[in-house]
Amino acid sequence: MYWYFALVGLVALERVAELAVARRNLAWSLARGGVVSGRRHYPPMVVLHVGLLAACVLEVWSADRPFAPWFGWTMVALVLAAQALRWWCVTALGPHWNTQVVVVPGLPLVRRGPYRWTRLRHPNYLAVAVEGLALPLVHGAWVTALVFTGLNTALMVVRIRCESAALSTATA
Repeated sequence: MYWYFALVGLVALERVAELAVARRNLAWSLARGGVVSGRRHYPPMVVLHVGLLAACVLEVWSADRPFAPWFGWTMVALVLAAQALRWWCVTALGPHWNTQVVVVPGLPLVRRGPYRWTRLRHPNYLAVAVEGLALPLVHGAWVTALVFTGLNTALMVVRIRCESAALSTATA
């Protein structure tokens, strides 16, 4: 069980790295006239993501969830794939990437990396969804996986609408 807690800890460290990148990118965007949208849904999103990490540990520890190797290792592979996709998105978007919805008016949409496929409009959110389902399931935390997935789905509907509206009014 402790190796699982270490995995969750590594994901938490990854989140801290994301916040550092987001802070740097926010400064870049604001210096170029960037506009932040969706401030109301951002705090609940932060709470949800912190809650995911805490709930993974709490459910496995308190309910003594077992590790099923055949399923758990598959979920570890999905967590790693989600991380790879997330950082591909971060790299492709460069200074445009942020944990908040920030758009610099007049700049064109990014069309490189995973964003070159128009059918997959929000690959970063796909990474979040896969990770939010797979990370708890690595060690059998199925309640956490279900609750996070349901809440995250509702939040992503709001987030994607907000982001789409911001992008449609601000891009060249």
